[in-house]
Amino acid sequence: MNRNDLRRVDIHLLVVFETMMHERHVGRVGEKLFLGQPAISAALGRLRQLFDDPLFIRAGRVMEPTARAEEIFINLTPALDGIAAAVSRCQSFEPGASEATFQVGLSDDVEYALLPRLLRHLREEAPNISLVVLRVDQQQMSQRLFNGEISLGISHMLDLPASARRKSLRVVRPMLLRADNCAGSVTLEEFCTRPHIVVSPMGNAADDTDQALSLLGRRRKVVLAVPQFSALPRLLAQSEMLAIVPDYVARAMALAQGIRAEAVPLPLPTQNLSMAWRGTAHNDAGQRWLRSRCQAFLGPPIELQVVPKSSPALHGTQSLWAAR
Repeated sequence: MNRNDLRRVDIHLLVVFETMMHERHVGRVGEKLFLGQPAISAALGRLRQLFDDPLFIRAGRVMEPTARAEEIFINLTPALDGIAAAVSRCQSFEPGASEATFQVGLSDDVEYALLPRLLRHLREEAPNISLVVLRVDQQQMSQRLFNGEISLGISHMLDLPASARRKSLRVVRPMLLRADNCAGSVTLEEFCTRPHIVVSPMGNAADDTDQALSLLGRRRKVVLAVPQFSALPRLLAQSEMLAIVPDYVARAMALAQGIRAEAVPLPLPTQNLSMAWRGTAHNDAGQRWLRSRCQAFLGPPIELQVVPKSSPALHGTQSLWAAR
């Protein structure tokens, strides 16, 4: 096929083909591209004529690609990436006038503690944009980026697609949350004897805290594992339970009545909160603006200290966050 023959190729068909290779399901392709099932079926029919191949064969509830489809996919993906990058370089972005929609993946802790502040600033600069947030964890981030479900992800990340880019936003330090009325900080002995809540999307009851304790010849008692952070304040209320959370989650939760945040009584490893984005979105003006706002408002906070303050409601001390 020469360049003149490309005039008969509808780029929308190629997008449908690429999405089908990822989803393997007509209904999910329609949902992702905001098209009805008849439109997807018609597009698949035209693709089969274009490539003179069945391309996808139904196998139960999924559509399995043929060998020819796999071959086309290998060559098509970098070509579509190049087209997207070339078009994005030619587009300008005016935040105040834009009505763009951004698909962003956030881990639960980031969504709970950092999204509200970020959203306030985005709304001030770009009141007409839409932000579509998908919940992701370390295991999902790579696939969500690769499939194009999100253009930007913020989390504690592991492996990423080769085409993705990454930038560290801040160092995350663990802190201890409690809601009891006891004065003073929790000692290591108390830490090991009191019940603990662990937040784990995967349902794991053990984490870095348990590994650090094992190095000291110690153990703790985990009595509950929950999938998200939003449940912690009510679960901790009027109990002896403890929870280890990222510092920004501690900052947000310590604003609630009765919740106290303090240092953990043993050394724990820090993590990096990072944002990652698709290589094809690197030069997109709107995406560059969004990344700059995430870096500005989710990056290192001003230096904070935990300030004890007398509280009759707690009959003890309450740890509050204050800026130096």
